[in-house]
Amino acid sequence: MTPFTAIEDVLDGCCEGKQIGVRGWIYRKRKGKDIVFLVTRDATGTIQCTVRKDTTSWADAEKVTIESSVTLSGTVKRDERAPGGFEVSVDQLKIVGLAETFPITKDQSEEFRRNVRHLWIRSRRMNAIMKVRGETLRLVHDFFRKEGFAEVSPPMFISSACEGGATLFGLKYFDKDLYLTQSAQLHLEALIQSLEKVYCVAPSFRAEKSRTIRHLAEYWHVEAEEAFSTMDDLMSLEENLVGYVCQNITKQCGKEFKALGAKAKTLAKVKPPFSRITYDEAVERLRKKGSRIKWGEDFGFDEERTLAKEFGPVFVHTYPKKIKAFYCKTYRKKPDLVMSVDLIVPIIGELSTGGAREDDKIELLKRLEEFGLRQEDYEWYIDLRRYGTVPHTGFGLGVERLLAWMLNLENIMDTIPFPRTVRRFYP
Repeated sequence: MTPFTAIEDVLDGCCEGKQIGVRGWIYRKRKGKDIVFLVTRDATGTIQCTVRKDTTSWADAEKVTIESSVTLSGTVKRDERAPGGFEVSVDQLKIVGLAETFPITKDQSEEFRRNVRHLWIRSRRMNAIMKVRGETLRLVHDFFRKEGFAEVSPPMFISSACEGGATLFGLKYFDKDLYLTQSAQLHLEALIQSLEKVYCVAPSFRAEKSRTIRHLAEYWHVEAEEAFSTMDDLMSLEENLVGYVCQNITKQCGKEFKALGAKAKTLAKVKPPFSRITYDEAVERLRKKGSRIKWGEDFGFDEERTLAKEFGPVFVHTYPKKIKAFYCKTYRKKPDLVMSVDLIVPIIGELSTGGAREDDKIELLKRLEEFGLRQEDYEWYIDLRRYGTVPHTGFGLGVERLLAWMLNLENIMDTIPFPRTVRRFYP
């Protein structure tokens, strides 16, 4: 049997005049009087294949339908009229799986496509996005390993909340009531006292009833914690990570960026250091631009977008204590402020949140009480302060938000294979 060749290799021009095999799915079909044009796709690309009436494959070429899986063999010919500049003149066509009438047509709505995501995932658009996603995750892992971080595997079932009970998904764990994790942060804090620098890429779950273009109920989280680190260390780590991904993703996925119409040149300019401003400075700048935000209020999408339009990627730090989580470390001379920092970027707004964690046991107990949280639920977390506490920082960054920003996508649901939102849980 003729060995199978990836379509991208055929389109590179190395197979001209050679007999090759291709396997994949029928992407487009057009029939003439004496010839059938079958645009065939595999994971790497699409190529035009022609079957003539005088071949033994003519009957199968007439019979085959869109999205049928096939194997083909034939001779590669250069043809400037063909998509990609090459075509395969087919000698033999074999139908592996004959498809019924495919339900997705070019005029279907986005809502319908999401309802049949298991089929739409085959589209060239989703193929390109998923390739960028995979490469982005590889770059994230590469970066942390170069920086000496150990990858760890935190639990998905938790007994105590990280961000607060309002957005927890509860579930029955045998005869106990547990939750799906909102963040791996608390468990990563335990691991730094052995490994010092740790990270994970794992799913997080938040029962937010938001119906926006940037919220998911299930999303993938890049999280890192580092012992003996400062706020400056943290912001440097984050901007170097984001810069590393942006600088390399356009090199590795140039074809995908072009296919998606994403601006690779703009992204290639994303380099550290990023701008850094305090919450107070951000509020002042927003007010000068007409915002009615009051001191002590958290930023919404409009405020974040305004700041990113002015600065590009920007760190906003030193927030009011009342709008941040219980674990945020306070400034001892300004106890109403906490060492928390958000990285805000164009298009998507908040990309990551991080900061210094409260490392003093007495202060942590006070914060738990202020938030109305039961001490007994956090005894293990308090133990980290009882036995060898250490100053440390960490952050969490949303993979889907990073992709939406880099690819200039309109909706975060397009960045993940099977999105989960307040209304969407099928397929």
